[in-house]
Amino acid sequence: QVQLIESGGGLVQAGGSLRRSCAASGRSINTYAFGWFRQTPGKEREFVATISWNGDSTLCGDSVKGRFTISRDNAKNTMYLQMNSLKPEGAAVYYCAASRYLSGSRVYKQYDYWGQGTQVTVSS
Repeated sequence: QVQLIESGGGLVQAGGSLRRSCAASGRSINTYAFGWFRQTPGKEREFVATISWNGDSTLCGDSVKGRFTISRDNAKNTMYLQMNSLKPEGAAVYYCAASRYLSGSRVYKQYDYWGQGTQVTVSS
């Protein structure tokens, strides 16, 4: 079992930055890849970014590429999402998740554990 606790959401102006954190506890997190997804009402969960179990491989979705960066610190059992140049359409509930697909995945059904989700609001 893995528990994921998110922090760092909130309100930001368009063009601003936020840093999301996802702290993991439970079984060794070094055996999991991580990902970030976001969701708005009435829409499917959208892939944001994923990182492999050792941090060597990362992938971002097309809508955030070049603006968002995913990273992890296995010594601290924590994963991060740095969000820069935020746009109003980026407002959503953001979720972190852990997957046994060690190279990471952009498919939300391939994730086994999820954080509680945190609202990010972007004002224009």
